[in-house]
Amino acid sequence: MNILETKDLLFDYSGHKVLNGVNLEIREGERHAVIGPNGAGKTTLFNVITGSYKPSAGSIKFQGREISGMKPYQLNRMGVGRSFQITSTFAKQTVFQNARMGILSKRKVRFNPFSKVDKMHKITEETNLLLEQSNLAESADMPAGLLSYGKNRALEICLALSTDPQLVMLDEPTAGISKDETKSLVELIRKLTENKTMVIIEHDMDVVFSLADRITVLHHGEVLACDAPEVIKNDPFVKQAYLGTLEV
Repeated sequence: MNILETKDLLFDYSGHKVLNGVNLEIREGERHAVIGPNGAGKTTLFNVITGSYKPSAGSIKFQGREISGMKPYQLNRMGVGRSFQITSTFAKQTVFQNARMGILSKRKVRFNPFSKVDKMHKITEETNLLLEQSNLAESADMPAGLLSYGKNRALEICLALSTDPQLVMLDEPTAGISKDETKSLVELIRKLTENKTMVIIEHDMDVVFSLADRITVLHHGEVLACDAPEVIKNDPFVKQAYLGTLEV
């Protein structure tokens, strides 16, 4: 069963077709990677699916329901979580406060001047558990802006998963971090996305081939190939367009 489908998806920016008829099928429970050269349309695809951009044409379905043109907050409430290529945590808030915002959203707790969030013990317990699972418990009281870049990326993933989405979309989570941090982050992603559906944009092929069940290759806004990692690795057209002679 497909949890996410796009059909003939088009996004035109000032006459330039960034996405040109993208057909994508994401199976429920799989880890799916989207790769391709810079400018292939990967982040634009994420932005269109998650409501940041409105598609110029085509269809997007989540769990069989048409979602084209819906707002990001609506999609989040439906079960779509997202991290961004550029870290978007709340720098002046503590790690705990960052994570708690997602938990509050999941529990549909809205602003109430007569209710003190610090006294919501179940929310506190759930937030602490999420931080433990994300290896961030020791940094709970630290402002997010003081975290190392690698820890901030972990917090970004933590936030994407704090609303307990059925589908989580991660945009280059390992960009800019060291090899050791990448290894730790990959294990964190593997743990936190267990029993969930994940779509990941990633340039690090070691990460892609260690995580993905299937891989979609975008090139000039079109799907060049979509298959299992071993097939993609040996596809001559993919090698020519992107992988080259890379050893993976």
